[in-house]
Amino acid sequence: MDESPVSHTGPANPDQRTDGARPAPTSARPSGLPGLPGLLKGLAVTARTMVSHSHTAEYPDVEPHLPPRSRGVIALLEENCTVCMLCARECPDWCIYIDSHKETLPAATEGGRERQRNVLDRFDIDFSLCMYCGICVEVCPFDALHWSPEFEYAELDIRDMTHDKTRLGQWMPTVPPPAAFDAGAPDPKEVAASVKPARPPRPDPPA
Repeated sequence: MDESPVSHTGPANPDQRTDGARPAPTSARPSGLPGLPGLLKGLAVTARTMVSHSHTAEYPDVEPHLPPRSRGVIALLEENCTVCMLCARECPDWCIYIDSHKETLPAATEGGRERQRNVLDRFDIDFSLCMYCGICVEVCPFDALHWSPEFEYAELDIRDMTHDKTRLGQWMPTVPPPAAFDAGAPDPKEVAASVKPARPPRPDPPA
């Protein structure tokens, strides 16, 4: 019995499609070394660094030259603090501890009412937890916190890294003055309010 030949339904050429469309072209393999220019640039930087002279400041024999607004330590101007607690609430590390009490002030004029004010009892900053982000300095609405460029306050005991309000106030003389305003900039609102003319007195009510 003769065996009939087996028919193949697929194309003889595997790259040839049955629907008549041409196969997608294959991407050509990149020639050469594509990373060679970057490698040469890196070696050039390494070579220049090897032959250049290094300048090392031998601290503490040589004091570093820091920018005047460096974030060294936070100083406290106690008389400006109103115990609003904004700095303690906004601190991401919870390293600010504040305690206060209320004090009653007598009336300033006859027939006036007594006033109450917050008196600061405790203002501590734990610099072993502080991340020096400066959020407390930025959010203070009464400029009670300032940056000082002083940074030499390392301690042998980590508990001594917590500065109380007395020690924080001792950093205030090291706070640099603020930078001058740009030419043509408007005056701050505090200065504008101080030079604003006073209101005219109210006329007496008719008898």
